[in-house]
Amino acid sequence: MGTISVPHDPTVFIVDDDESVRRSIEWLVGSVGLKAESFASARTFLDAFDPDRPGCLIVDMRMADISGLELQEWLMEHGATLPVIVMTAFGDVKTAVRAMKHGAIDFIEKPFNEQQVLELIQNSIAEDATRRQQDVDNRLVGESLKRLTPREREVLEFVVKGLSNKEIAREMGIVPKTVEVHRARVMEKMEARSLADLVRRFSLFQQRKG
Repeated sequence: MGTISVPHDPTVFIVDDDESVRRSIEWLVGSVGLKAESFASARTFLDAFDPDRPGCLIVDMRMADISGLELQEWLMEHGATLPVIVMTAFGDVKTAVRAMKHGAIDFIEKPFNEQQVLELIQNSIAEDATRRQQDVDNRLVGESLKRLTPREREVLEFVVKGLSNKEIAREMGIVPKTVEVHRARVMEKMEARSLADLVRRFSLFQQRKG
């Protein structure tokens, strides 16, 4: 199957209207060899936002223009998958729950523990890489499915349900040998390494599609 291909190294995007906080996180990120870019407002971040750039976002919850939660919700509504870490000096349980419901990786309060932030950043970058690989796999499975004939697609549906060649032949009103031919073509066109690989990838594709 395809492998992830991105044009940039992971970047930690920092959005906070407090310059001292931005500088502090930039230094922290740089201390472990990661790239950081900071923005004084959500609007300036959105002006520069490129969904193809991997990494994660650290955003302050309360800002004068667009709040961190509003930015997070905008990203979610527009299909962006960049992992978000929300931080605030005014944290409460309700706000934390809202942030997590809208896809935040975690919720941290200022002043924050540096080691905790670094761990969250590393986890978020790993999560972003996983999501992007899943998107690549999903797209490739979709392209493979388009190459299947209606008969091959029907055989695939039965295979995923766990039916044997004889059972599929009975359901379709054809002989088992024909099922074997269709099944072999399905495996080839789907670039599946094994039956388990075929079932896993098709099932994940259906889940993400739904």
